[in-house]
Amino acid sequence: MSPFPSFEVVPAVDVEDGAVVQLVGGERGTATEYGDPVEAAERWVEAGAETLHLVDLDGAFEGERHNAEAIQAVVEAVEVPVQLGGGIRSASEAIELLDSGVDRVILGTAAVAEPSIVERISEAHPGSVIVGLDASDGEVVVEGWTEGAGIAPAEAARRYERLGAAAILYTDVDVEGRLDGIRAGPVGELVGETTLPVVASGGVASVEDVLALRDAGAAAVVVGSALYEGRFTLAEANEAL
Repeated sequence: MSPFPSFEVVPAVDVEDGAVVQLVGGERGTATEYGDPVEAAERWVEAGAETLHLVDLDGAFEGERHNAEAIQAVVEAVEVPVQLGGGIRSASEAIELLDSGVDRVILGTAAVAEPSIVERISEAHPGSVIVGLDASDGEVVVEGWTEGAGIAPAEAARRYERLGAAAILYTDVDVEGRLDGIRAGPVGELVGETTLPVVASGGVASVEDVLALRDAGAAAVVVGSALYEGRFTLAEANEAL
């Protein structure tokens, strides 16, 4: 069963050094800070969010989780499903997170380095693994978007489909955080290459972008900067949908 039975807008709560931030193009040193993670999470839930997207950015860059306390505080504060990525590198760590209240884990670097990790976690917690395929110039990138993995998103998606992933999170790194609009084409192409739900991320700047991703076949869209900068509200997006 899809973790997203109907299309939804999923607010991002990206955490760096204990605070909510948004990066430009995924590059460290480009962060704009938006306050306390729990306050942000509660604000999005009050505004109508049905799912929250949490990322430990320090963990994504450094390979081990650094914001566990802030993340756990969010998990305990909200009653909607929470998906978490960033620095999760082992099956045991993922299972521990799922046991502690996280609803879905997002695996990027770990899934590329050791694809079987997806299968092991899925056996313990069916429907709990989202594989993050972050792409730049048509290639999956890992280690906080700093290294090419030598594989195209469609090929990778087919691999994880066989291993029991629940969904694919496709992030268009080249437009991420720039508020210049999305590229629906690559999303549509990926949707056509896998039976897994595809969650789109990167570049959303308007309600029209949200609708374009829905029309391209995405199961959901993760939105960060556009919501934090007030380009549109969650209510406006949900009303348009």
